[in-house]
Amino acid sequence: MIYILPILGVLLSFLFVVIVKPKKKEHFRLLLAFSGAFLLALTIFELLPEVYASSNTKLIGICIMLGILLQVFLEFFSKGAEHGHVHLSGENTTFPWLLFVSLTLHSLLDGIPISDHGTIIYGILIHKIPIAIILSVFLLNSKLKPIYAGLFMVLFSLMTPLGTYLSNNVDIILSFKNELNAVVIGVLLHISTVILFESSEGHKFNLRKMIVILLGITIAYFL
Repeated sequence: MIYILPILGVLLSFLFVVIVKPKKKEHFRLLLAFSGAFLLALTIFELLPEVYASSNTKLIGICIMLGILLQVFLEFFSKGAEHGHVHLSGENTTFPWLLFVSLTLHSLLDGIPISDHGTIIYGILIHKIPIAIILSVFLLNSKLKPIYAGLFMVLFSLMTPLGTYLSNNVDIILSFKNELNAVVIGVLLHISTVILFESSEGHKFNLRKMIVILLGITIAYFL
């Protein structure tokens, strides 16, 4: 299931967009806010205590900061697609390689902690669904050929399972698993907090978003 769920999450989201044809990403902001809170809570409740308990704390702190900086760097190319912002030119007819490479590297990293932390798969999955929907909407509404959009989403769906597979079978990754998990924590902390900050439109209180954020944190706590 740890290999199948991320693939199904992305491909079913793409299929949903193909069939339903939603036009605006605003309809998915509540789901995005829930996913951010859920992912942040799982990262803090599950991943963070373990990496600090089993390695040099200063080194782990450095790795977490490197993960944050890595995600900041990747967003120069993805333009924030990891947290719901897709800036693809409506005139673009070529495969968006920079966006693809950035998202695939991010997704590969997402897969590293999954095999050792069973519940984190749910956080990754719930994070991927609104992102896959928003990404699919923009790809299909652009002038990009539908076959390119479909290829993009299929390849994107495979990256997280590939990261999990590599983390279980490549010796150098196994040797530095704890440090790599810390890098992933930095990536997830950056993404989830950006989602939560952006979910408060104009810094105004929104009761519905507050409820889904609290719901995401509560569910993560009891997993």
